[in-house]
Parts: sequence; structure tokens; C-alpha cells
Amino acid sequence: MNQEDVKVTFYLKRNETNTEGRCPVMGRLAIGRSESVFSAKMLAPLSLWMSGRAKGKSTEAVEINRQLDELRASAISIYREQSAVRERVTAEEVKCLLLGMAFGQETLFDYFRSFIEHFEQRVGVNRTIKSARTYRCVCGLIERFLSERLRLSDIPFSALDRSFIDRFDLYLRTERQLAPNTIVLYMSRLHTVINKAIAAGIITADPFSSYEPPRPEHKRRHLTREELRQLMTTPLSVPRLYLVRDLFLFSCYTGISYGDMCRLTAANLETADDGTVWVKAAREKTGVSFEIPLLDLPLHIIDKYRDTTPDGKLLPMYGNSELNRGLKQLAAACGIDRKLTFHMARHTYATEITLSHGVPMETVSRMLGHSRVDTTQIYAQVTDNKIDTDTQSLDKRIAERFTIAI
Repeated sequence: MNQEDVKVTFYLKRNETNTEGRCPVMGRLAIGRSESVFSAKMLAPLSLWMSGRAKGKSTEAVEINRQLDELRASAISIYREQSAVRERVTAEEVKCLLLGMAFGQETLFDYFRSFIEHFEQRVGVNRTIKSARTYRCVCGLIERFLSERLRLSDIPFSALDRSFIDRFDLYLRTERQLAPNTIVLYMSRLHTVINKAIAAGIITADPFSSYEPPRPEHKRRHLTREELRQLMTTPLSVPRLYLVRDLFLFSCYTGISYGDMCRLTAANLETADDGTVWVKAAREKTGVSFEIPLLDLPLHIIDKYRDTTPDGKLLPMYGNSELNRGLKQLAAACGIDRKLTFHMARHTYATEITLSHGVPMETVSRMLGHSRVDTTQIYAQVTDNKIDTDTQSLDKRIAERFTIAI
């Protein structure tokens, strides 16, 4: 069925004229042979009405016609969207969606914006500005998707289904050409908002049901023992790279992220009764506290740069982009044939420095400042060395406990 087969006309309900000479405006929606009547939720002066519209150029007439045009355009847009995924769309179905969108039913875009407003009120308490920006970005993409692909300004929750999710996913991949990991993040943010609406009773069925975005194969995100050795022992011809290397190695041997390293001061250091120096702070991202006993290498790096930074900062930090440019040069100088990013240091601490040497997952989780152990499992990758060590340890314990008669 063509768009031309959708007819939206308006008339006055004259038998309900009020004392001011105003009548309720009614709409008649016809799609093929199906027809449905609805209230436009507005009154129009009988004296201004002619041929389904308000006549004249008065402010009132212009406003009435604007609202009528919006209703007509919305009805046609809803029909276009529904007919793209289903063969037969009735006037009654379009009317239900139209009334829900126009007259008070919760809509996705409005709800998303309200969610962001409440989220931003918690920034600095238990939410971060970075997460708030991500939600704003997703909300903006939804607005563009609705406008560009569906020609809608908003969509009621009652119209959300799996086809909407699939089409938005496709839009992100093709029209916006986003990276797979970015799509996974953005769809997760959208799902969070929809789950909030489900919890509030606004929507009952989850449109994300059985949706699983294609995930790229995870590449190794930690440094091997040999790569760490190369970093630590290779002479560098550019003096600036020594600071880049020291900052990276500090994170490799403590697991502290770039943002949290920038915030460290001497006040974050505590010395225990046994002489062990600890770093004690809270994650900027989540506010979760972490406590890390310092090994010899990070202690040496702290001593190397002591009293060289203003405001009591523990380390002279480069900007993030400058640091990552330096890591690219550092990798080339050390013969490491892959891209280094600062966040790889945190993965290296979890995998190569702690778990591979028998530190329990729960302990690593606490030192990394994770609120859940399953978050730590994302960082931790079991290495061949760890498997070999664990197997030998198991073999030794079994040999001590069991013997076989020969």
C-alpha cells in the first residue's frame, strides 16, 4: 500500500458546541478499507472552520492548522514505519500509536532525556561525567535515527519492538559507521534506559529479548613477561620516553588507571607497621575504594620523581593523548610489534603481575577497585604460564596425598 492510500481528514463535532461557539475537532483516519475516528484533543471556533481546516491568517487559525498538520504528518510517519516491517497495518493500529504519542503516553526520547537529567544529578556522587556524556551521545543518536530513518520526533514505548532495536543497530553500523565495541557500549546504554522503564511499569515486554550484538574477537590486551622485560631493559634515545615508560610501568605494577594516577598525591601513601608502603584511594570512575601494596618497581619510580611535581602530586603525568603517542614510539623503540595503550597496563597487572602468580581473583578485584568480581574477570586472562604453574602445583599435591602400589 502506498503512502497516498493513507487519508487523514478533520471535522467538527458540531453537536457538542460550547457556549463560546467552539467545537471539538475530530480526526478520521483511513488506510485502504480500514477506517478509525479519533479526537484531536482540541477545540476550534465554528466561525473559523471551513473544509477541514481553520480559515484565515489569524494567530488562532495558524496555530490550529499547525497542530492539525502535525497530527496528519505523525499519522503518516507511523504508518510508514509500521508498514516497513509488517504487510498489513490497520487504521485502528495507527490511531492507537498516534494517540499514545500525541496525548501523554510515555515516549522513548522524552523518557531518555529525563533519565539523563536524573543521572547528571548524581555525577560526582556515584556517577561520572564520562558516563553521562555517553548517555547523551546515545540519546542524540536515537534522535537522529528517529528523524532520519523513521521521520519521527519521538516514538511511544508501546511501539518499541525487536525490529526497532535491530534497525537502530543497523543504523549505527551503516549510517554512523561506528566500531563494533562502540555499538556494544551504546546498545548497552539504551538497554539500561529501557530496563528502567520496564522496572517503572511503563513497558512490559523487553524489545532487547534475544538480541545479541556481534562482538569482535578479543585481542590480547596485556603485555607478556617478555614484552615487560623488553620495556624495562631497552635503552631509549629520546629522554622524554623514559617518563612515558616509567608511568606505564607504574600502572603495570599497580593496576592504577590513568585517571586515578593523575589524582594521586603523597597523602594517598600509607606505611604499615611492617614497612610496606600502600596506595589507598578511591576510583574516580565508580567511587569504589582500592588499596594496593607497592612493589619495589613502583616505589623506585615514586622516589625517582619525588618533589618534581606541583600541588603534591605523586607523579608528573602527561596528557592522555600525548602519553599514548609516546607509547607508540616506546613500542617501536623496544621492538614490540603491536599498539600499546595506557589501559593495557591495568590488564597487565591483573593478568601477568597478580593472577599469573597465584593472587586470588577476589584480592585482585579489591586492589583494582572493582565493585564486582565478574568485572575483574574481564581484565583477567589465563596465560599458558599460569596453566602450567597450576598444573604442576596440583600434580605435586596429588603426589603427596596418593601413592600407587607397584
